[in-house]
Amino acid sequence: MNKEKRSVIIREYLKNLYPNPDIPLYHDDPFTLLVAVVLSAQCTDKKVNEITPSLFKMANDPQKMVTLGQVNILSLIKQIGLANQKSKNIYKLSKLILDEYNGKVPSTFKELETLPGVGHKTASVVMAQAFGFPTFPVDTHIHRLAQRWELTTGENVLRTESDLKKLFPISEWNNLHLQIIYYGREHCTARGCDGRSCGLCKTLFPKRQHPVKWIRP
Repeated sequence: MNKEKRSVIIREYLKNLYPNPDIPLYHDDPFTLLVAVVLSAQCTDKKVNEITPSLFKMANDPQKMVTLGQVNILSLIKQIGLANQKSKNIYKLSKLILDEYNGKVPSTFKELETLPGVGHKTASVVMAQAFGFPTFPVDTHIHRLAQRWELTTGENVLRTESDLKKLFPISEWNNLHLQIIYYGREHCTARGCDGRSCGLCKTLFPKRQHPVKWIRP
């Protein structure tokens, strides 16, 4: 079975399992989504969702976030990893949004990636989920499963993103990004499946004998 056929099976399998995938990060608008995604770097969505309600109760827009100040931002997010750097980035990006973008989260990759703490993956998530732009953000789960399902060589996350975009219809990128993440967390985990155990892996590779190692991003 070639990877084009596997991609069709993957699409249908995940669509049946997660027909309407929700964004896993608590947010109300583009700004709160942006902040939540920045906070999620090297941190679980579950942990981010535990702290953002208190943060957003105090500051749910750039002006309130700047008024809140870096020290207070840090006090509200100190439970998560890299809190000190993230508090600086959230304060600085909020100020930049006020100064350069009239208080509105910019809606292009180029502009988003000028914001502190915002790389390509973060910009992709915001473009997809806040503005409906078709993107395929690649996180650790997607990078791992794309290799496990032999859809990419996994040299780096940008190569994985490029390979997936070639395989899947553009109209399904935004949902597939979420569907693969959920599947990687719930069924095809790093320790729970080595490419031979979960339902989708067994469907794609019924005769696979050896565990699949993956190249970390």
